[in-house]
Amino acid sequence: MTTSRKPILECRNLTMRFGGLVALDNLSMEIRQGEILGLLGPNGSGKTTLFNVLTGIYTASAGNIRFEDRDISRLAAQEIYRCGITRTFQRSRLSLPLTIFDNIMIGNHQNLNHGFWFNLVQRSALKRQFEKNYDEAWQLVTTFSSSLGTKLFDAAGSVNMIDRRRIEICRALVSKPRLLLLDEPSAGMTHEETRELMDDILAVRERIPGLTIVIIEHEMNVIERITDRCVIFNYGKKLCEGTYREIAANLQVQEAYLGQS
Repeated sequence: MTTSRKPILECRNLTMRFGGLVALDNLSMEIRQGEILGLLGPNGSGKTTLFNVLTGIYTASAGNIRFEDRDISRLAAQEIYRCGITRTFQRSRLSLPLTIFDNIMIGNHQNLNHGFWFNLVQRSALKRQFEKNYDEAWQLVTTFSSSLGTKLFDAAGSVNMIDRRRIEICRALVSKPRLLLLDEPSAGMTHEETRELMDDILAVRERIPGLTIVIIEHEMNVIERITDRCVIFNYGKKLCEGTYREIAANLQVQEAYLGQS
């Protein structure tokens, strides 16, 4: 049961202000080790702002964040990445002219040797590094799609939307994070593509024991199918949390998110 899992990340009294706009309002919540947590709420309720604060794109106006018992509230984005938190974005951030392999390796920059001497002179070591990284990239993409594994040196712009989403998730996973944040991964996809991608995410969790995933998603059938627990946002506040069945039965959720009275 997810209730017995210890928190991997905790937010306490987290507030994010943009001038007079309060995007996160005294938010306290926890993310538990190994779960798939769904974040739901109307547009503008603070979900993506939370991701931006957790990954160091924004620095919270108040409150604190602890990840694996370390305070990361004031760390820069690169330091948070090195701690083991990665993410995807709602809008694609792929470099479409680059190969699929190159796009994935952008997510592994902390583990690559960028030295001039290494890349120009130590060619045998460079070859070993390339082979290791190629194998890791191939292992990741074939978890999603066996055919994608044959296209690692094709341009990212040559594949369809679902494969682009898969590449973005692989890029976030290649550095071996412990917490993966997915911001509306099904945006722009058909229902069938969404179903396939959710199968992929469940397969990734099976393949990487201990990986914790937080997903922002508006498709309620997706949330019902893949999440262990959900947190509902409204106006920057946590409205409620629980299993999908519990939050779907909550009258406040029905009013705020589902548009029911």
